Amino acid sequence: MKKIVTILALAAVFTSCKNEAKDSTEEMSSEVMTPAETRQDEMENKTSINITPISHATSVILWDKTIIYTDPVGGAAGFEGQAKPSFVLITDIHQDHMEAETLKALQLGETKIIVPKAVQEKLPQDLQKNLIVMNNGDSQDFMGFNITAIPMYNLPESPDAMHTKGRGNGYVLEKDGQRLYIAGDTEDVPEMRNLKNIDIALVPMNLPYTMTVEDAAKGVLAFQPKKVIPYHYRGKDGLADVEKFKELVNKENKDITVELLEWYPTKG
Repeated sequence: MKKIVTILALAAVFTSCKNEAKDSTEEMSSEVMTPAETRQDEMENKTSINITPISHATSVILWDKTIIYTDPVGGAAGFEGQAKPSFVLITDIHQDHMEAETLKALQLGETKIIVPKAVQEKLPQDLQKNLIVMNNGDSQDFMGFNITAIPMYNLPESPDAMHTKGRGNGYVLEKDGQRLYIAGDTEDVPEMRNLKNIDIALVPMNLPYTMTVEDAAKGVLAFQPKKVIPYHYRGKDGLADVEKFKELVNKENKDITVELLEWYPTKG
């Protein structure tokens, strides 16, 4: 009789342990996220990058608490209501990217302006103290960002091109695992095609200064940013067909978000 009681007690303990182990396993399984859920969770926990178009290549970027002005031109009035920049990026020497009068009107104080060497050489002496010069391929840490200067130029390369290799900079900004690419005046060059893990890309498309809508789409499909925003799309014949650009990109890759912003607001 004692043997029977002992056997029944052991069976009860064994069954209880199995149930507890099963419950524990089920609880652990319910907490494991699928790869898709993991990616979604990572996206939701990333800091937002908000881009406000001012005009053409000029924008205000709010990245967490950092405010970045890109190619500020057109006078201080275009920035009315915007917070003062943490720093400024300038890509090239042309008047739609570099304008000393606007930089002065913005009353930047000691705010740093990141520029290529060619821009530094054309800005007046009273702005020189603000400048940080970066050449193609340079990379440096600044205000919590890693900033890399990316070549931007016309194809085919020639000494009389509007944008020669080595003069202007595109920029890749990286912080906390997020990467933003500001292309500047470029065509579908290898340095753009070879970029990796870009979250947001600002890409130009205007003839005869940069590239066609078709070439811009091909370049974007090569480096596959998560999101692409057409900018700098006013050419000699008016505005480029950004709707066509969106169609071409999404026809080949529906996972790339094409966001169309208003870079050319009507006046009056």
